[in-house]
Amino acid sequence: MERRPNGQQLVSATPSAPTTSGGYGYGGAYLPIDHKTTGFVAKLLKFWWILRKRKWVILSVLLAFLAIGALLTLMTTPLYTATVRLQIDRNVAKVVEGGNVTPLEGSDFEFIKTQYELLMGRTIGERVVSALKLGNDPDFIKARGFSLRGAIRESFASSDGGEAGINRENAATSIVMDNRTVRPVAGSRLVDISYSDPDPARAQRIVTGLADAFINSNLDKRLQANSYAKVFLEDKAAQLKLRLEESEKALLEFGQKEQIVSAAEKSNIAESNLASANATLGSLAAERIKSYELWKQVETAKAINLPQFLSNGVIDGLRAKRNSLETEYQEKLETFKPSYPAMVQISNKIAEIDRQLASEVDTIKRAYKAAYESSLSQEEEMKKRIDILKAEVLDLQKRSIEYNILKREVDTNRGLYDGLLQRYKEVDIAGGVGANNVFVVEKAALPRSPSSPQRARTLMTSLALGAVAGLGAAYLLERLDDTVRTSEDLERVTGLTTLGIIPKNERGKAFEAELVDPRSHISEACRSLCTALQFATESGLPRTLLISSSAPGEGKSTTAIVIAKHFATMGLKVLLVDGDLREPSLHVNLGLHNGTGLTDLLTGALSPPEVIQDAGFRNLAFVASGPLPPDAADLLGGARMHSFLSVSMEIFDLVIIDSPPVMGLADAPLLSSMTAATIFITSAGQVRIGLVRNALKRLQFARGCVIGTVFTKFDAKRHGGYGYGSG
Repeated sequence: MERRPNGQQLVSATPSAPTTSGGYGYGGAYLPIDHKTTGFVAKLLKFWWILRKRKWVILSVLLAFLAIGALLTLMTTPLYTATVRLQIDRNVAKVVEGGNVTPLEGSDFEFIKTQYELLMGRTIGERVVSALKLGNDPDFIKARGFSLRGAIRESFASSDGGEAGINRENAATSIVMDNRTVRPVAGSRLVDISYSDPDPARAQRIVTGLADAFINSNLDKRLQANSYAKVFLEDKAAQLKLRLEESEKALLEFGQKEQIVSAAEKSNIAESNLASANATLGSLAAERIKSYELWKQVETAKAINLPQFLSNGVIDGLRAKRNSLETEYQEKLETFKPSYPAMVQISNKIAEIDRQLASEVDTIKRAYKAAYESSLSQEEEMKKRIDILKAEVLDLQKRSIEYNILKREVDTNRGLYDGLLQRYKEVDIAGGVGANNVFVVEKAALPRSPSSPQRARTLMTSLALGAVAGLGAAYLLERLDDTVRTSEDLERVTGLTTLGIIPKNERGKAFEAELVDPRSHISEACRSLCTALQFATESGLPRTLLISSSAPGEGKSTTAIVIAKHFATMGLKVLLVDGDLREPSLHVNLGLHNGTGLTDLLTGALSPPEVIQDAGFRNLAFVASGPLPPDAADLLGGARMHSFLSVSMEIFDLVIIDSPPVMGLADAPLLSSMTAATIFITSAGQVRIGLVRNALKRLQFARGCVIGTVFTKFDAKRHGGYGYGSG
């Protein structure tokens, strides 16, 4: 085998040693193989060979499943299924506003999920059993066939009639629950309830009862909630009525005690009086200030030139008279002297008028002072009045606060009481209204044909399960089978090159007849093995060759004869020695006697020429095993065996020894250490991997030179692979 630079594997097509894939080439040409394609095809072929190899296991499992399915179908009681469709709405039609007291779930999904769980609950089944009296129907209880658990329970059940009735009710409820199916319709508020029963009429009756039980359950829940609400509202209304009466009585007593008829009206009057008094006080203060200013003006005046004086009529008349007298005095002064009696008289008159003016001014000053004092006195009185009004308003406000607190409590209690009475009336009315959110959309029809068992479906399911189980069993057996089945397995386990693959004889002819036919598969495989032996070592064909195996019956004796005859035909002098001193078989295959042989030679009874026989084939001599000794390993491990091999190599070109199996005996390791090369024979599908490994370990421990393996009895149709016999 070679490789080209492009990474493709090249397989020699010469009829020589088989490749690791089990294939052979022709004519020395090289065929490129794509690794990915080859790996995929190899997996498919391996799977195909597993199917062919385990076909009877797969077929047996498949037929067993079909038989079980057919038996179950024939033994199953036919069931009829009736279906009713319900519509579940989230909201109930409100006959009375606010009359419904049943809480609603937070979302549509939660609500629908809650309804489904309630519908699938055991309570609905118990209502149906009770309503239809299914516990008293023995045909319904026993309709599901014999049950070991039910029989044991019935045998140990109490004879008490009440307890037996409860057991029947529970059994009937369990039957209803087991045969009921709730299936929501996707994307809608519809739900289908189905029930299966051997009696179609009973199936229709029970599924209708399930729908009615669910509807009645919803109604009962609402009625129960309304009934509880009524009791609760009655209790609360009675309590509020007592509180209202007590608060009204306290308000009346406080009003009578404080003489309050209407706190709001009385408060308004007091506040109005206080506001009016404050306004009057402001006017009085302004008047006082004005009087004070006027008083101060006239009090400090030295002349009669103020408006208060000038506007006075008396002063104005006196001034006019004085002016007239002054004028007269001045006129007469030009004629008369001041001492003149007439002049003195005028002067006296002027002095009298001045005295009168001074008296009048003083009167006006006292009048302004009196006005100021009067305004001041009124202002002080008004302040005292305001203080009194303030005290009255504050006292009234304080009493009004207490009054209003009591009044508000009365109003609150009256409002709560009125609201509870109204709610109580609504709940009372709503409790008598059968409002529901579940409706029957499609009634259950009487089933005409059984819904189960479905024979075709059951058989197809059994067929599919049988196929899967058969394939699984085949794969499991293949995984558990640790025998060497292919040359790849042999090379992987031993780490040695497979020198040849001898196919299994399947034509019905004798093995010798197949060897005689040069075009037979066995003949071609044997020639390929012998060709590989010529290149097995650096010096070519080894001079001494041991043929052994891990267990008996693997074809080592036949292989030894084939190799000996092939090289004898090629002109080599070949000596075939039967080294199996325990169960020899070469003399039987060659048709020769076993009276004398290797045992006589190793014991010293005979010499080599005396034990060598003519095998009846040109250039081929034979040494039989001879009589069976009690100590075969001791004889084979002695010096005479070494001497015999040395003498034989001087006379013959090739010495082939057929040894006993490796495991359990020391013969094969001893002979392997004496020969130049050892061929390990393994039968396809006969020997376990562990046995092969242990046998090779023993040969290697004995310093035996194992140059390769030969794969015998290979059935390409059974174990897979390519090569002779695959076409």
